[in-house]
Amino acid sequence: MRLRLFFLFLLPWYFVAASKVSCADLNQTPPATRAVVDSTNADLTVDAPVSEPSFAEYDWSGPYVGAHIGFGWGNSDWTAHGSARPSLSGSLDFYKGFDFSKGTGSYFGGFQAGYNYMLPSQFVLGVEADVSFPNSIKATQMISSPSMGQASYGEMVEYFGTLRGRLGYSFTPWLFYGTAGFAWTRDQFTRAQLSGTPVGGNALAGTNETALETRTGWTIGAGVEVPFMPNWTAKLEYLFTDFGTTRVMFPAAVQRFDSDLAMHEMRLGVNYRFNEAAKAEGFTTDRLSIHGQTTYVNQYAPSFREPYRGANSLIAKSGRETWDATLYTGLRLWQGAEVWINPEIDQGFGLSKTLGVAGFPSGEAYKVGANYPYLRLPRMFIRQTIGLGTAIEEVESAPNQFESSRPVNRLVITVGKFAVTDVFDTNKYAHDPRSDFLNWSLVDTGTFDYAADAWGFTYGTAFEWYQDRWALRGGVFDLSIVPNSERLDPGFRQFQLVFEIERRHDLWGEPGKLALTGYLSRGRMGRYKDAVQSAAMTGGPADVAAVRQYNSRGGISLNVEQQILPNLGFFARAGLASGDIEPYEFTDIDRTIAAGLSVSGNLWGRPDDTFAIAGVINDISGNHRRYLNAGGLGILVGDGKLPHAGAEYIVEAYYKMNIVRGLFAAPDLQYIAHPAYNRDRGPVWIPGFRFHAEF
Repeated sequence: MRLRLFFLFLLPWYFVAASKVSCADLNQTPPATRAVVDSTNADLTVDAPVSEPSFAEYDWSGPYVGAHIGFGWGNSDWTAHGSARPSLSGSLDFYKGFDFSKGTGSYFGGFQAGYNYMLPSQFVLGVEADVSFPNSIKATQMISSPSMGQASYGEMVEYFGTLRGRLGYSFTPWLFYGTAGFAWTRDQFTRAQLSGTPVGGNALAGTNETALETRTGWTIGAGVEVPFMPNWTAKLEYLFTDFGTTRVMFPAAVQRFDSDLAMHEMRLGVNYRFNEAAKAEGFTTDRLSIHGQTTYVNQYAPSFREPYRGANSLIAKSGRETWDATLYTGLRLWQGAEVWINPEIDQGFGLSKTLGVAGFPSGEAYKVGANYPYLRLPRMFIRQTIGLGTAIEEVESAPNQFESSRPVNRLVITVGKFAVTDVFDTNKYAHDPRSDFLNWSLVDTGTFDYAADAWGFTYGTAFEWYQDRWALRGGVFDLSIVPNSERLDPGFRQFQLVFEIERRHDLWGEPGKLALTGYLSRGRMGRYKDAVQSAAMTGGPADVAAVRQYNSRGGISLNVEQQILPNLGFFARAGLASGDIEPYEFTDIDRTIAAGLSVSGNLWGRPDDTFAIAGVINDISGNHRRYLNAGGLGILVGDGKLPHAGAEYIVEAYYKMNIVRGLFAAPDLQYIAHPAYNRDRGPVWIPGFRFHAEF
C-alpha cells in the first residue's frame, strides 16, 4: 500500500515542472531571483524563491496539448466456456507495484490534446482526447480441469485512450472539473497449454494462442488544474473506466473466454495552452524545470554477401525503426540539491533485433524492443553540488540541468538510477545518438563495458571533483543479475567500479580535454577458453553461460576532445579490455580506436547545422575469436562459426539540418566491413534517417 501511494502522489508531482526553458521559449523574463554565489560561503547558494501569486482572472479558453504520467490498477473478471466442463471463472488483478530491479510496474504515460471554452459565469466547457502507453498492465492466471488439462490464461493492455467532455468551474487560479466520455483499449489475450489436451481440441502441451482485440467502454472522473508558468498548467486527475464484456475464442483449445475489464487511474499531467490570455500567472516558480525530446530513427541493411547466417547475424534486405519520447523533469530541493526523473516512451527494434554488428549502427536501438510503445523510468536520481571556491561559471538550461551560476571548483554527488555514461566517457562531438553519431562504438568507447540493464541504465553513486582544469570522477554501480539482462542485481552482489581523470586545456587558443577512464567489474562471468574446452567435450556449440563463475573483468580507455577552429572539432577514443572473459553489459569489443571531425554549418551560413564524419576499428582477442568459431554467441554477435576472422571497420557520416528552432532532420550513412569480425560476410552500407525535436 505504501508503494502504491508513493507512485500515486509523490512520483507524479515531479512531472509537473516547467521553468526556465518555458520562459526562454516564450521570451519571458523569469519572475524568480537569479542564482547567485555567496562569496563568504564555500557552498553553492541558490536563491530561487517561489514568486508571489497573481490572482488576475485566468482565461481557460483555447486549444492545448500536453503529456501525462500515472498509475493504474484494476481487474478483469473472466469466464471460460468450451472444453472446460463445468465452466471455469476467475479474476485477473492488474495492480503491479514498482520493481526496482526490473523497472516494471502498472504505471503508464502518454499525451493529450483538447479545447476549452470559458463562459462569463466562470464555468468551463471542454473536450479532450488522450492516448496512454503502459509499462506493464498485465496479469496471468493458471487454470485446470479434467477435460482440458492444465493451461494459463493472460491479458495485457498494450495501449488505451479516451475521448471525454469536461465541465468545470474556475476558482481563480484553480479549475475544478468533472469529466466523462468514451474509452477504448487495445489488448492482447493469450492462452498456453501446459499439460494434457482439451477434449475436442488439438492444443498439445506447449501450444500458445494469441488474440488481439479492441475493447470499448465508458469513463468518468474528476480533476483539478492550475497554471504554474505562462502558458503552462498542471493537472491531477482520477478516472474510472469500464470496458464491458469482451469475448475471445482460442480455436486449438476449443475454448471461449468472456472477460469484463475495469480500471482505476490516477494521472498527473502538464498542458501547454495556445492562448495569449493564458500567459497570466498563477503560482509560478523557478524551482522546477522541464525539457522534452522525441527522436525517430529508420535504418536499412541492403543486400550484401552472406554465405551463411547464425543466430546473432545481421540480416540482409531488412529495415527497422525506433521511436522514443522523453520528459526531463527536475525539482530544486535544498541548497545545491536537485532531483530529476525522466519518464520515457520507447517503441521499435534495431536492425536484426539489435544483433549482427559489434559496433551496432544505432545508439537509439536497445537490446530489447516492442512493436507497441511502452513507458519506462530510465533515470531517477538526486544530485548534490557543494561549492569549493568563490569563482563561478554560468550554466544554461538543458535536459537534466538547471540554468544557474555554479562554482568552478566543486564536488558533485549523484545517487540513484541513471546511465554511467551520463558522467563518464563524455565527449561534446560524439556522445549523443539523438543529435550526433549513431554508431554504438562512436558515441561511447567500444570497450567501456559499463554497468547497465538492457536499456543502458543502472543504480549507483558517482562522485565528481572539479578543481581548476582538473576533474576526478569515481563511482560504484549495480550490474545486471546475469550478463546482458533486463533485470539488475537486486542485492548489489555483482557490481562495477569506475574511475576517471580529466584534464582540460587550451591548445593554440582552442579548448579541449583529455580523459582517462578505467573500470573493474565483479560478477559471474565465463572464460572463453573454458567454454571452448567444454564444447569440445560435449560436441555442442560453445556456451559461455555454462562456465560462469565469480570473476573480475577490467578495461581502460582514452578520450580526446579538441576544438581545432571555432567551427571545427576533433575527437578520438581508444580502449582496451580483457579479452579472455566475456563482456558483461555493452558489446563484444576487446580493443578499439576511433576518430572523427565535426564541422559547424556556420561555414556555409547555416549555424545550426552540423556535418560530421568518423571511423572506428573494433577487434577481439584470439580466445574470443576461437569461441565464436566454436559456435558461441556474444552479446550482439555470433554467425555460428568464424573461420576467417578480421577486425570490424566502420565509417559513419551524417548531416544534421535545422528545420525550425528545436526541430532537426539528419540523413546518416554507415559503411561496415567484416560485420561481427567475419571476413566471409559483408561489407554492408547502412543508410538511415533521423528526425529529432526538442524543447
